[in-house]
Amino acid sequence: MIEREGPAGWDARDGAAELRAALVRLRRTTGLPVAFGGLLHPDGRRLRIAELSGAATAALDGLAISTGSGLGGRCLALSRPCAVTDYPSARHITHEYDGPVSAEGLRSVIAVPVVVRRKVRGVLYGALRDALPIGDRTFDAAVAAARDVEQALAVRDSAPVREVGVPSWDEVRRAHGELRDLAPQVGDPELRERLLAVCGRLAAAAEPVSPPTAPPAVALAPRERDVLAAVATGATNAAAAERLGLRPETVKAYLRSAMRKLGAHTRLEAVLAARAAGVLR
Repeated sequence: MIEREGPAGWDARDGAAELRAALVRLRRTTGLPVAFGGLLHPDGRRLRIAELSGAATAALDGLAISTGSGLGGRCLALSRPCAVTDYPSARHITHEYDGPVSAEGLRSVIAVPVVVRRKVRGVLYGALRDALPIGDRTFDAAVAAARDVEQALAVRDSAPVREVGVPSWDEVRRAHGELRDLAPQVGDPELRERLLAVCGRLAAAAEPVSPPTAPPAVALAPRERDVLAAVATGATNAAAAERLGLRPETVKAYLRSAMRKLGAHTRLEAVLAARAAGVLR
């Protein structure tokens, strides 16, 4: 029996925008008529097909793929790209999902894993409706699309998370201001002095402490900071280019320049280094 998961099956919204953008770009760069994919369930054994691009039916929507089953399940199990020239007759995969695949009219299919820190987080598929070999150009484009999603997820994973219920320094400063304004209105002199003393402690605690030795300043151009800020939100080069009104090649150039100045080798390292240097929040 084929299992399907609705949106309530598990929350795959984190990374959905990056996945959707990668699928659209994959179709545009390769001419593949259909691309689809999904992210892994927290149990690590299955994923749900949650994003479709170019599909003619809803046959694949919500399909739950188990590790080892079908082409995507084989990709999950091996943690490497897998492809078939004719899905219905392929001998090295199981055929639990032949019904939905045939309903969409797919024949030649490639599946590429999204791997973050050596853990598979999802799978991207590209497909033809004819039984034709997947060429090197298409293969490379599918792998590149998966890498974009990987980097976006890695950046998102590294973003600092503010604990719920922990006040920010801005909130502490506001509370200090309110207490300071209220203190003169208190009639009891002893209580008033105690409130003013508390205000003094809050003011001292809210003052930023300068490090004994400041790290060397990194001089990034405004556009380099803009590109890094977009990358820090998980945007791909194409998404950053659209957001900033630049060409993707220009975004890549700014990103390479920023990485060189920061001594970073990857997008994630560049974002972390920029935050550590205080040039990116």
